[in-house]
Amino acid sequence: MNKFKARIKYQSLRDNLSTDDLLNQSIKIANNCLDLPIWDKNYYHLYMSIKNKNEVDTNPILNILNGKDKKVIVSKSNFKDLTLSNYILDDDTILKVNKYGIPEPINGNQIQSSKIDIVFIPLLAFDKNGNRVGYGKGFYDRFLKNLSPQTIKIGLSYFGPENNIDDIEKHDILLDYCICPQKVFNFL
Repeated sequence: MNKFKARIKYQSLRDNLSTDDLLNQSIKIANNCLDLPIWDKNYYHLYMSIKNKNEVDTNPILNILNGKDKKVIVSKSNFKDLTLSNYILDDDTILKVNKYGIPEPINGNQIQSSKIDIVFIPLLAFDKNGNRVGYGKGFYDRFLKNLSPQTIKIGLSYFGPENNIDDIEKHDILLDYCICPQKVFNFL
């Protein structure tokens, strides 16, 4: 399957999930995070879910991170150069939904990408090799290439993998894990 077809297929599958399904599956995904060997780290980058895209709700993961006293990092998108800037999420951080439906910080302390230990990555689809399909703008590919090679990259998906994504490019960065409601896929 190519990326274009994967985007259509998996957005359609997401669109057909009920509100209850979205929440229940997101909670299962968060609970599956607890089985990963990642909890000795300090800085966790977490995307803020786009509600109108029915993305995996990351609030249950945020609750786990807060309960474990981890530093949570969130991004702000720059649509002119397609980059992400990163901010510590704390009690004083104000999030505002931008015109694309992305909750983003409008204040806060910016942090260097090199400090990030773990990154949770939004995606539409992934394959059995750890390749991911996003929305096609390349925000996360640019962001991921600037992280430390030791940073653990974790995709979140309601659905299992395709056998193969055919049109992977050399700048595409592989996942280390992908967490689904029923299973954690390990690509290490």
